[in-house]
Amino acid sequence: MGKISCVYKISPEDADTDLEQIKEELRERLDVEDIGEEEVAFGLKAIKMSCITTDEEGGTDAVEEELEKLENVQSFELEHFDKL
Repeated sequence: MGKISCVYKISPEDADTDLEQIKEELRERLDVEDIGEEEVAFGLKAIKMSCITTDEEGGTDAVEEELEKLENVQSFELEHFDKL
C-alpha cells in the first residue's frame, strides 16, 4: 500500500482559541510532519499541518476522522495531497 502526504488548514473556533493545545492534540493523534500557523484575518490564525497516512490506514478519510474529534476547531480543509 502507498503512503500519502497531505496538508490541512485547520480553523479554530475563534481568535482566543489556544492553538498550541490543538497542535499538541494533532501530534498525539496523527503522524505530523510539519505544523505551523497562517494569518487569516482580524487576528485569527489557522493551523497548517502536513502529515503522512497510508491507504491501509484509510487515507485522508482516517485523518479527517481524527480531525473531527478535535475540540475548539470550527473547520478543516484538505489543501493538497500526494501519493508517495
